[in-house]
Amino acid sequence: MHPTPTDTRWSLDPDLALTGPGWRMALSSVLARPQQCALIQWLNQRAGEGVQIYPPAELVFRALNATPVGKVKVVILGQDPYHGPGQAQGLSFSVPAGLTFPPSLRNIFKELSNDVAFNPPESGDLTPWTNQGVLLLNAVLTVEQAQANAHRGKGWETVTDAVIEHINQSRDNVVFMLWGSYAQKKGQMIDRQRHCVLTAPHPSPLSAHRGWFGSGHFSAANAYLRSTGQTPVDWQL
Repeated sequence: MHPTPTDTRWSLDPDLALTGPGWRMALSSVLARPQQCALIQWLNQRAGEGVQIYPPAELVFRALNATPVGKVKVVILGQDPYHGPGQAQGLSFSVPAGLTFPPSLRNIFKELSNDVAFNPPESGDLTPWTNQGVLLLNAVLTVEQAQANAHRGKGWETVTDAVIEHINQSRDNVVFMLWGSYAQKKGQMIDRQRHCVLTAPHPSPLSAHRGWFGSGHFSAANAYLRSTGQTPVDWQL
């Protein structure tokens, strides 16, 4: 049983927030572990103390709810949510329509424009990708305002490792895009014989010019999907 949330403004109950039936079954035993229950209790306690946590509690599991496990064909792995007001929406690298593109997202769009037929969009909302089987997963699912990586090492990694392992074991021919050393380390468990693993530097301004630009991951992903009889992703937003 998960602890009772202590804050009405931000309170997370995985039994309510994680609605995708395939994922609920896959993650139920992990989320029931004492470590994960303690994580949820700690998050709700932080919120009760007035700490601003992102994304909104109902969007913490949005990536999983938006892309059922049986439809996953591409995984783009991020680190943790954006920590600015209104930015985080539960999808890695994505921001709601109307917000300025964060630097990494700008670089993603630049690479897309050079790699495939892609016109830079007005919106940074990547939801259309999730509808096509792209899982936009962050390794850590929550953050605190203005504090990047505030919740790293608190327990989310166990949950998202279980997500990756479940895809690894239950699916075939999934494309994993691992950008930066952190994502690449987290993806070491992936069976390269069953799946396509694409690696490149992170698209942040600090590393994008060390091999992110020109990596061609989006065209490579679609080439692999076609070669395995799957529908390619329409990257245009």
